[in-house]
Amino acid sequence: MKTALLLSGGMDSLCIAWWKRPEVAITIDYGQLPASAEVVAAGAVCKALDIEHHVIRVDCRALGSGDMAGAVANPNAPASDWWPYRNQLLATLAAMKAISLGVNRLLLGTVRSDGSHKDGTPEFVEALSTLLSMQEGAMSVESPAIHLSTVELTRISGVPFGQLAWAHSCHKANVACGDCRGCNKYIQTLQELEDDLDGSWQSGSAN
Repeated sequence: MKTALLLSGGMDSLCIAWWKRPEVAITIDYGQLPASAEVVAAGAVCKALDIEHHVIRVDCRALGSGDMAGAVANPNAPASDWWPYRNQLLATLAAMKAISLGVNRLLLGTVRSDGSHKDGTPEFVEALSTLLSMQEGAMSVESPAIHLSTVELTRISGVPFGQLAWAHSCHKANVACGDCRGCNKYIQTLQELEDDLDGSWQSGSAN
């Protein structure tokens, strides 16, 4: 079974790449302001792990609002950045590319804290997998870290501590702003891991 990872270049998907070592990684520039930095970060990870890397560019900025779109926040938005149905959109775009590469298993970088949104829950991932499995190629979708926190995922993934610096988590720009939801999560995770600076994470498999 050939596997692809939807690799944003952020900390969670970076750790999934180190943990699961997929044959293919797909990064999507959908018009988000930090897209260029995310593509660079994802490319660096793929080069280090010898993963085949594909970048898809589809400008969906007109559909978004708030921080990541560089637009006024929609009054109906549940957070400071909002693309309605974004996770469904990105998984679909990734699957469209993956199926042409002979992939039939798509991994998402969802973690436990993403469950605060409906599209970050196990039920959503199961429903998405059911939908895609009914269509061309019988693609399955999995989120192997959906029951883990980012700290737990980082420790089990085997990623060297120094390479966490490759991740780009900022929601606002190609240079980290240090004051958005993505940057705050990144900083908090590093602080929780500061006792492990030697890079010796808790036990876990590379596959």
